[in-house]
Order: sequence, then C-alpha cells, then structure tokens
Amino acid sequence: MKTKTETWKNLSGMILDRPLTELLDNAIRRELANGYELKVCVGSDSHVYGDEVHYATAVMVVRKGKGAFAFIRKERRKERIGLKERMLNEVALSVEAAYDISEILDSYDIEMEVHADINTEADFKSNIALKEAMGYILGMGYTFRAKPYAFASSSCADSAV
Repeated sequence: MKTKTETWKNLSGMILDRPLTELLDNAIRRELANGYELKVCVGSDSHVYGDEVHYATAVMVVRKGKGAFAFIRKERRKERIGLKERMLNEVALSVEAAYDISEILDSYDIEMEVHADINTEADFKSNIALKEAMGYILGMGYTFRAKPYAFASSSCADSAV
C-alpha cells in the first residue's frame, strides 16, 4: 500500500498526522462497525489569487442517508494558467487521490466516485474542459460526476480553498 507524506486535515482544520491511506482505512473500519453503508467521493476545486492558484482536494466518506465527513488537502502553486488547464489540474489532483485510495476501497468493496467541478451546460466557462475531464476519469476506471452532482468538488473542496 502506497503512503505519501502529505498534510491532510478534517473540515474543522485539525491537522491529521497520518497518511491518507491509514486515515481512510481506520475511518472505514470504524464506520462499518457502526453499521453504516459507505460511499467515497473525491473532488478538487481551485481559486485564483493574483499569480497563485490555491487548490483543495476533498476525500469524502458518505454514510448513505446519515451524513458525511471529509479529509482535505490544500496546496498553492505560483502559476498563471488558463481556465481549461486549471480545471484539468483539479481533475488530476482528484484522480491522484482516488488512485492512492482505490486499493483500500476495493478491499472493502466500497463504491467511489470522482467529482469534477465542471458544468455540463455549454453556457458555462468551465464546460471547456468537460470532455477531457470525463475521458480522464472514466479512462482511469472511476465513476464520473460533474455539476450539479459533483458535491465533493463544488461544495466540500470549494469551501476549503
């Protein structure tokens, strides 16, 4: 099982000093022991601040019908990029996190969705990256969700950026 030295936090900002794989494995065991049916949703969002782009990735553990909790990772990059590239960077961060946890989820037979903060309606600017994002996520073998069903990215990660 692959582990990385990254800083993950909970939604209240408390730093969790363990690898995501360990955090998730412990959480799944605890929630299954409490009788919850689980699904995991991964999504990222970003905001531009001058010449920096701030990214947040959320790994949400959804207790079906009983709420959810999340692990959040933030990063800042000094870059000036276009909207399409930024949207695809978000998708890449989500796919990376999904790949890191897929082995754990497979071992518990837990469904995973990868959420993209991209609108499916052509009138919205983010739609420019829809085809590439969908192809990337589906090509990796994950379930794809876009707005308005992409709550891990458009709500959870968005609130953390």
